[in-house]
Amino acid sequence: MKKDVREELGLQPGQSIELLKELHILTREGRINQDARRKLKQVHHLVQFIEKLLLEIPAAPGHPTLADHGAGKSYLGFILYDLFFQPRGVGHIYGIETRSELVARSRELAARLGFERMSFLHLSAADAADAAGLPERIDMVTALHACDTATDDAIAFGLRKQARFMVLVPCCQAELASVLRQHKALDLARTPLAELWRHPLHTREMGSQLTNVLRCLYLEAMGYQVTVTELVGWEHSMKNELILARWTGQRKRSAAQRLRALLAEFGLGGLEPLRYPGLPALAATEGESAEMGSDSN
Repeated sequence: MKKDVREELGLQPGQSIELLKELHILTREGRINQDARRKLKQVHHLVQFIEKLLLEIPAAPGHPTLADHGAGKSYLGFILYDLFFQPRGVGHIYGIETRSELVARSRELAARLGFERMSFLHLSAADAADAAGLPERIDMVTALHACDTATDDAIAFGLRKQARFMVLVPCCQAELASVLRQHKALDLARTPLAELWRHPLHTREMGSQLTNVLRCLYLEAMGYQVTVTELVGWEHSMKNELILARWTGQRKRSAAQRLRALLAEFGLGGLEPLRYPGLPALAATEGESAEMGSDSN
């Protein structure tokens, strides 16, 4: 492969050209079209965030471990393995995907490339927490465009597995928009705030925005420091929001209080036990603490 192609694509030293061909990002002749170029740039941008966090995980046999929910064709997992896990000879990546044909294809590709510390499981994010093929604890959870409530399932998985980090790029947040749509007439009579989602387009956008705000508050309430940023160069306004969650062990009752207040304001209280279980109590109780830390205001 010509050196100028590597430079043109911004590849890192040692990055596998053969892998990019297998992923159909490059043609067999080493060419790339504009769509594939954009996809590669997007994945590389996300990998930069993830690599920095992986370096913070203490060295230990078998670590770091990463579970990638909604893995799809596993572009992210394979490129992460090639750039980070393979050169260091450590850690394990678990790709979790509901489409059996994609799981089979990823298993075959990993075997062909000699990526021995990659496993692919035919599971939903909701079922993965109890799956026998996964360790009791996972260092990092990623979910790149896991549609609608699959992102919530990935968060629940991360909490169950006591993940140090969660890296989430939500997609197609439809659940809350559906609830807002059902109660729109009552809400318009109850509060002028309902004008924010009166029009169908605004209902969809408001539902997406509110979904991610609630997710961030939930993560803070459950012991994570949360940063929200933008993935530059990604298409679709609601698909380029990156939520980075770092475990601190300090569960915030104030975040739980704000989350509950928003649920009440938007008539979404029924979702708390389904999407936001285990929230800290509003008042401190004796012995109340996060599993790896304590509550705080």
